Amino acid sequence: MDQLSLYLPGILLAYSAFLLAIASPGPNILAVLGTSMSAGRRSGVALALGVATGSLTWAMLTVLGLSALLATYASALTAIKIAGGLYLLWLAWKSLKSALSRHDIDAKQLAGGPRTPIGYLIRGYVIQMTNPKAALAWIAIISLGLKQDAPVWVGAVIVLGTFVLSVLVHVLYAVAFSTPAMLRLYGKARRSIQLLLSGFFAFAGVRLLLSRS
Repeated sequence: MDQLSLYLPGILLAYSAFLLAIASPGPNILAVLGTSMSAGRRSGVALALGVATGSLTWAMLTVLGLSALLATYASALTAIKIAGGLYLLWLAWKSLKSALSRHDIDAKQLAGGPRTPIGYLIRGYVIQMTNPKAALAWIAIISLGLKQDAPVWVGAVIVLGTFVLSVLVHVLYAVAFSTPAMLRLYGKARRSIQLLLSGFFAFAGVRLLLSRS
């Protein structure tokens, strides 16, 4: 119980950062929205599951990589947290710019024509794994919850928890945004969502930069 109370705040903060990050319409979300609208709910769900599986892969690679690095170089945690904190502050600035922009979200159909459900699942996985910003994002998210000398179960809880959230949120997008009306509704709330994201990312970034344990 003592261990749980020690690591739970960081784990919940990592969950919150991940959940709010995928609430912002990046390339993976836009691909899910576009596929659901153009190719149907089933195809959108398949693509969403592929994206979620890619998120799981990134989370596992990040946890294993950071754990191995910290086991060899304990002082590396400070550098990792600085990098993660600066990236979160950059996300805060990016979200603020998006909130102030008049440009609405642009969900387009994937290139290459219709696919089978397996084809969409593979495509979703490739989209997520080839996202050049994914590594930095996961370093920031994992750093929020992974303290120095943290037991193995902390990393496992973060990985499994974010995977469940990823599946739920991406599939929800695929189901809800299979109609243009929902996309218009989301567009109306876009600025408020981006302002919320900006505030949270700024808070999390400063917290990570000030943290040294």
